[in-house]
Amino acid sequence: MADESPLDRFKQALTGATRAIARDAEVELGFTADSASEQGRTVRVPMPPRDIPAAAAREARGFADAFALKLRHHNPKLHMAQRPADPDARACYDAIERARFEAIGERNFAGMRDNLASVQERRVAGSDIARAQTFADVPLHTALGLMLREQLTGQPVPEAARAGVDLVREHIESRTGDDFERLGELLEDQSAFQRLGLDMLRHLDMIQTEAEPEDGMDLDQDSDEDQGEDDGPEEDDQGEDAGADQPEVRAEGADGEEGEGEEQDEATGDENLAEGDPGDDGEEFMLPQRRNAPWQDLPEGFEYKAFTTEFDEVVEASDLCDAEELTRLRAYLDSQLAGLQSVVTRLANRLQRRLMAQQNRSWDFDQEEGLIDAARLARVIVSPGHSLSYKVEQEQDFKDTVVTLLIDNSGSMRGRPISIAAISADILARTLERCGVKVEILGFTTRAWKGGQGREQWLKDGRPPNPGRLNDLRHIIYKKADEPMRRARRNLGLMMREGLLKENIDGEALLWAHERLLTRPEDRRILMVISDGAPVDDSTLSVNSAGYLEGHLRKVIEWIETKSPVQLVAIGIGHDVTRYYKRAVTIMDAEQLGGTIIEQLADLFEAE
Repeated sequence: MADESPLDRFKQALTGATRAIARDAEVELGFTADSASEQGRTVRVPMPPRDIPAAAAREARGFADAFALKLRHHNPKLHMAQRPADPDARACYDAIERARFEAIGERNFAGMRDNLASVQERRVAGSDIARAQTFADVPLHTALGLMLREQLTGQPVPEAARAGVDLVREHIESRTGDDFERLGELLEDQSAFQRLGLDMLRHLDMIQTEAEPEDGMDLDQDSDEDQGEDDGPEEDDQGEDAGADQPEVRAEGADGEEGEGEEQDEATGDENLAEGDPGDDGEEFMLPQRRNAPWQDLPEGFEYKAFTTEFDEVVEASDLCDAEELTRLRAYLDSQLAGLQSVVTRLANRLQRRLMAQQNRSWDFDQEEGLIDAARLARVIVSPGHSLSYKVEQEQDFKDTVVTLLIDNSGSMRGRPISIAAISADILARTLERCGVKVEILGFTTRAWKGGQGREQWLKDGRPPNPGRLNDLRHIIYKKADEPMRRARRNLGLMMREGLLKENIDGEALLWAHERLLTRPEDRRILMVISDGAPVDDSTLSVNSAGYLEGHLRKVIEWIETKSPVQLVAIGIGHDVTRYYKRAVTIMDAEQLGGTIIEQLADLFEAE
């Protein structure tokens, strides 16, 4: 496309190449200003500068190659079945396995070998092995992985790590005998390779007893089938020659193969090669860890309760109706909003440009070394020896972000408002995914009108006074934060289903969405509420004090806005919500919703 930047085209090509190598159409790739990371079928690689110099491109390709090789050649269930319990042994075991599946690529493709070499240099630069002065300073798992890579591929140990490896080389080689040579013969057989790897760890006195596989575990099952989704592409056997169809992949991917990726849902992330345990010593490809955010528990003064929570439910959208009906409802939603979608898409593209602009690099000029400053080119030609003719690129801080859209599914939203909310959530989620921002889409309503099973139980108990909330909650998960929008898109059609939209108890819905956000590992967490007014539930309001639900909502909002690390913003449709939320906007026309969401999010991202 004409408006695509070179960086966009590079990302598309890299995504396509990564999918082809992994043989997985669900792979998603994003850029980050921090260290590379992976989760499920999503990888984030270091963002290259706008002009994409060769070294930065190789490094980004290297992280993508390593990720793709892991998806294709690594069986996570088999790996976990034999993984040692001791942290140091476990770190070595993980390093041995990574050396195996990366060596498959390095052996077969010269381009991949160069890319992965760049990754190794990046890894060791941040490891203690680059600073080791004595034997005790050397992280053994890093040295063992580098020595094994050297044996399997013939690639030398990166210069930054050579001194550290030499400190422990004699110790390792004197105890492992011909283990390294034997491992080279078993590269395509993960089960046999791992058994011999465990033997090598025993020779190094790191484990004492043989790890047994779990009961019923088929150690010879296909690795790609184990980690794949039911709807994913079929994979070839693990022992297949990695070079069968790949020689064209890197050339096409580097030159412009296009593709867009989606992210995998949360479940698959736990099956991948676990790293980041004690002893990993800052290696790349750690799974995100939850940060210790400064939040507080709910204060006792809320004076709010539910008569019973027995009949409440948190349910995924796909469980509330069958797949055929969801498809029909989604088609109906698309037909209703065909004219509006192009408008919202243009607004979404504007948001993407604003977000990507914050990830642009800045320059330090008049440097002794670096890239030649084009403004000083004449000076370089006339006086080649003149100093201060270079510039160095600096990255701006751009925090990892997750956004939760909490959509009011009450009866008053029926018709045009709920349609606009659904399509806006769809386009916003796809846009933010392209920017490396994860999005969760939730809805809230009740299971019944004017009270459900909870109210019936209250009646049977003799109608005790001040029972609290009586209706049964229904909290709906339309899209999880780690789920690809491609997979969740159909779920949004559920909002068009007759009979879904009932009453709304906003305070408890906010707490539910807020609690889900607190478990996320991202640095910045944003909760956006789309509602059309105050909480309403006749069964609760008729037997409690006036303003019972509204008072609870106000206390919850105040607590989140003043005590929580989550940023809260609200959009009211047809009703003023600024009386509840500090950061809020009210729109009278539902067609304004798409643009309002974009502007509110852009303001949040640009805020200090």
